[in-house]
Amino acid sequence: MRQGKEISSVKNSIQTRLSGVMLLVLVFALGINVFIFKQIHTAVTRIDAVFSSNMAVNELSESLEQVESTVYEYLNTKSTQALENYYRYEQNYKNLIEELNDRNLDNEVKMLEKNIRRMSESYLEQTNETVQAKRGRNVEKYKTSYEDENELYEYINVYIYKLNNLRFKTNSANYQLLLSAMNVLYKLCIFVMLVVYALGLAVTTLLVRNMIRPLTALSNTAHEVAKGNLNVPQLPVVVEDEVGVVTRSFNQMLESIRQNIEQLKESMERQAQMKERELLMETHLKEAQLKYLQAQINPHFLFNSLNAGAQLAMMGDADNTGIFLEKMADFFRYNVRKMEEDAMLWEEIGAVDNYIYILNVRFAGDITYIKEVDEGIDNIRIPSMILQPLVENAVQHGIHDCMETGWIRMEIHRNGEMLDVTVSDNGAGMTEEMIARVMAGRADQNEEDRFSTGIAVRNVIDRLQLYYKEENLFTIESDGPGKGTRVHIILPVYKDELE
Repeated sequence: MRQGKEISSVKNSIQTRLSGVMLLVLVFALGINVFIFKQIHTAVTRIDAVFSSNMAVNELSESLEQVESTVYEYLNTKSTQALENYYRYEQNYKNLIEELNDRNLDNEVKMLEKNIRRMSESYLEQTNETVQAKRGRNVEKYKTSYEDENELYEYINVYIYKLNNLRFKTNSANYQLLLSAMNVLYKLCIFVMLVVYALGLAVTTLLVRNMIRPLTALSNTAHEVAKGNLNVPQLPVVVEDEVGVVTRSFNQMLESIRQNIEQLKESMERQAQMKERELLMETHLKEAQLKYLQAQINPHFLFNSLNAGAQLAMMGDADNTGIFLEKMADFFRYNVRKMEEDAMLWEEIGAVDNYIYILNVRFAGDITYIKEVDEGIDNIRIPSMILQPLVENAVQHGIHDCMETGWIRMEIHRNGEMLDVTVSDNGAGMTEEMIARVMAGRADQNEEDRFSTGIAVRNVIDRLQLYYKEENLFTIESDGPGKGTRVHIILPVYKDELE
């Protein structure tokens, strides 16, 4: 049954910290906006109230005009409709004057309101007297009463006009003050928003810088290891996040390298006294293990991958940075811990998947990777670090210069009691001479080609022969330069693994 992969616990992930900072900035900006918009709404309400008083005076004037016109109409026509209109307009006017001031106050506007209210009350009494005289057919009385009423009407109109002008002057002054206040609020809003965004940018920049600093230190240390300096001090784990996981794995890998190199030296000294054939076989085995360790370390790959992670983090993509760092941690953890001679097939496939994922992040997803694996063969045991070097060889020497159009295909099929593994590409291809040199372990590897797999492929061949005690398990095929390469491995499978 397939075992679950070990996942390191991340107590304070990059995503959590970035999300917390962004949430804090947004909540603060929202609070400031709500406060400012509330103040603006209050100012707008006061502006509406400024001119509502003039509208009330205009409504009073219009109601007075309606009362006067209906009285005149009733005196001329004595119609029932005119009388009904009079009583309706009279009641409306009464309601309006009741809202006016009725006290003696040291305020010109309030005193005008009081005078208008008193004259309006007298006016309504006079109109009522005029209407009653008309209904009683007392011609002399309603004519005299109408003249008195009309005189009051003129006085009231004059007072209403004065009140309207006085309120307009007062309201205009208040309006200018409110406009000034609105302008101040507008400028304050712009200033506060600029301060909030500047503060948010500063906090975010500081947080990202604190996250990048340990990653930069890790990258510099990896660069020193890549140059062959294994005496670098171990890096401290500052924060338990994705960078901390990679830092801890790097420290473990570095310590494992030192211990294994020391063990290899001691083992080679103890084997020096053995017979010539045993010495040759043991030396060959140790060299193969040392090459395997060197391929496992691959410090240049780690250095470039860490640079890619740093760039991804600096772009602010916290989710993808977390996934990328977890893939790196899984990949190097597998390299560090898989020092035993064999592994499960699903572990080898997982290492290839992580390797392709890391490269696709570095090269913007240009590598096309096709995988075909039969079901039910995950638990077959094979030598560790067999598949990844082949895929790496296809990337570096096959499709490196044509990634946009190149592809890599890995096929794993069970054929009876054998396991067929094929890694092919449509890239640079190989000549017969090149194939012979790789198979013989004579492939050139200059210092500039930091990912050359000439040794890695020969290392795979050696370990296959040592593990299965057989030869001719490994073949390389190509139709020539520019026509791709096909690597084929035939692995024996034990019967208990097939069941």
